Amino acid sequence: MSKDLNQKIYVAGHRGMVGSAILRNLQAKGFSNIVTRTHAELDLTNQAAVQSFFELERPVQVYLAAARVGGIYANNTFPAEFIYDNLMVQNNVIHQAFLSGVKKLLFLGSSCIYPKLAPQPMSEDALLTGKLESTNEPYAVAKIAGIKMCESYNRQYGQSHGVDYRSVMPTNLYGPGDNYHPENSHVIPALIRRFHEAKIANAPEVVIWGTGTPRREFLYVDDMAAASVFVMDLDKAIYDQHTQPMQSHINVGFGSDVTINELAHAVASAIGYQGKISFDPSKPDGSPRKWMSSERLNKLGWTAQVSLADGLAIAYRDFVGI
Repeated sequence: MSKDLNQKIYVAGHRGMVGSAILRNLQAKGFSNIVTRTHAELDLTNQAAVQSFFELERPVQVYLAAARVGGIYANNTFPAEFIYDNLMVQNNVIHQAFLSGVKKLLFLGSSCIYPKLAPQPMSEDALLTGKLESTNEPYAVAKIAGIKMCESYNRQYGQSHGVDYRSVMPTNLYGPGDNYHPENSHVIPALIRRFHEAKIANAPEVVIWGTGTPRREFLYVDDMAAASVFVMDLDKAIYDQHTQPMQSHINVGFGSDVTINELAHAVASAIGYQGKISFDPSKPDGSPRKWMSSERLNKLGWTAQVSLADGLAIAYRDFVGI
């Protein structure tokens, strides 16, 4: 990234968990000319509105963290909205960024782009090698399209227009700004809510779905933001050396995973719940393991800094509003 702290940077999705973390990171580095818009101010699915925005603001860099996101229930219930909204947001922002002369853009994807049965840990070259998880396939297809759109603009306009659009794929994220909805949240915020409520109620036991044996990887969201800025800031020659024109995305993970049983005890410890934790094996486990290879990013010089215990403590303070 240029040392010009006054260069105009647009963070799309700045109110989301990842977008707000990127905003915090840039502000902490001293960047003073950051452009944001709420959904009420700018509907990113509206091509004419996005065109007007880019013609007016003319940002130099774009972080594309805006997306329609949700858990299994939301993905299964609203598949048309998930594929339409995400494709439209990506198409509009990436294309209008190009038309307005944006040279640097970072697209944020998701680990669900990889096949359901991808070898563990999932490396970047697993993309498009097998069937996707059916419950979030529309969302995953949209994210894959975003990666390929960035690559296509690089291939067609890299030499002639200096276009350098990059993509990062985060593992499971948690932290400030997470969604703690009792039905639609992901595993860490769901467990934080359940253990908090159990602590308040002095409940003697918390029962968790499944066997507790599946393994999952979790990354604190401010680490994800730091990785995003790191990748955006990489010299183009170094980025090109570690990627390929048609496989240019980079995984961002913590580097190791934990069992759901270990996670549950870590969350309980962060919250101070001292009751019994048990598991209901009659309920589904989901995939036995989802772990991303961060070898490419580690070789580039970046590793996660926030431990699970420290990250959970911060997330819990965020949940209770401390």
